[in-house]
Amino acid sequence: MNPLKISAQTVLVLALAALLSACAGPRSYVALLTSPDGTLGQVTLTGAQGAQVLTQDHTAAALDGSTPPFEVTPKQLQKDFGAALAARPPLPEQFLLYFNQGSELTAESKLVLERLLARAKSRTSLDISVIGHTDTQGASAANQALALERANAMAEQLRSLGLQDAVMAVESHGERNLLAPTADEVAEPRNRRVEITLR
Repeated sequence: MNPLKISAQTVLVLALAALLSACAGPRSYVALLTSPDGTLGQVTLTGAQGAQVLTQDHTAAALDGSTPPFEVTPKQLQKDFGAALAARPPLPEQFLLYFNQGSELTAESKLVLERLLARAKSRTSLDISVIGHTDTQGASAANQALALERANAMAEQLRSLGLQDAVMAVESHGERNLLAPTADEVAEPRNRRVEITLR
């Protein structure tokens, strides 16, 4: 039984199991990389020969825990993990579209919509989440309905603009999930929005 144990805190890119060195024979290692969003976690690796902690970008340790962390170059990573790195799915992308009163997009959000469409069409598979929101002005039930109306209108617009084959989930958060916290009955443009996430 392999006693290998790996624990990680907010590790965003973790490469596993490659040849450490052709000269030293086949050995596998774990490498820690900075995520595309700029964050870097930590990996604690415990194997039969010891434990190692990775905290720096482009550092690695043998799976058996026998070696202290060592630097691994981008060239070596590409050699060892190139196929796996190339097969990673694209990261989710989120877009916020804002509304004037009702379901009419602001002029700025119409430009965001164009960018969203370009990004969506660049994906080979597409799963879209559309969530409608309102500010706190008006009755809660009416805002729940208005947020759903906005989300449905955006979903229909996305379909009409060429995304009809995407898997799409539509929901309303009404005034329950404010982007800019306010008291009740406050007109806040930042809260009148639809959040669209591409996966």
